[in-house]
Amino acid sequence: MAGPVPEGVELLRDGRRHDGRLPEDLRPIRMQVGILNNADGSALVEFGRTRVLAAVYGPREPHQRFYILPDRAALRVRYHMAPFSTDERKSPAPSRREIELSKVVREALEPVVLAEEFPRTVIDVFLEVLQADGGTRTAAVTAASLALADAGIPMRALVGGVAVGKIQGVLVVDVDELEDMYGEADMPVAAAPDIGEITLLQLNGVLTREEFRTALSMALRAIDRVVEFEKEAIRRTYLEVGGGQE
Repeated sequence: MAGPVPEGVELLRDGRRHDGRLPEDLRPIRMQVGILNNADGSALVEFGRTRVLAAVYGPREPHQRFYILPDRAALRVRYHMAPFSTDERKSPAPSRREIELSKVVREALEPVVLAEEFPRTVIDVFLEVLQADGGTRTAAVTAASLALADAGIPMRALVGGVAVGKIQGVLVVDVDELEDMYGEADMPVAAAPDIGEITLLQLNGVLTREEFRTALSMALRAIDRVVEFEKEAIRRTYLEVGGGQE
């Protein structure tokens, strides 16, 4: 993790975090579905100031034959941070980190996508981080899950993600960039609560065995709430399409 907290910055004071949240509070969450006309499915997900746009295309026939899998669709994910998404302008070319996170997000989704229903095709997921303030990989997993559902891709369950961090010895949910930069640990988790499956679990930093158990429980409780937001976004969108009748 990063070095000491800069002078004048208090990550935790009187039990509250620097932005006023309690340790288990999520940032304000907003989700929208079907916002891109040219995609088969799309979603915009916001955790506080972190904003991720997801677009899904497919299933469709791949242009290159080496992508063809005889027994299932190939899931392809591209995670990309827009040049204007951070304080320092980022090169538009894909970085090593973006390539790694593309793989991480794909592997967090593969357990729930019923790819075997579409053999010899590809499903493309494009993720654009519009604004980065911590938790972009878990926001990306959440946005991708929502966009896949919007595209009508059969899935075993929705996936949501959140990161649990440790700041000044206290475990906190949904870390933002400041907490990520100066915290003692960061543990991104993604899961599909409806089938009881964890699809992503990483840890940067050090937690004791007991802290790890507590952090995982906190993450799963938070993901339950994130997935409820996803269901509500889908329900709200299709009620509007259907004329608002439940």
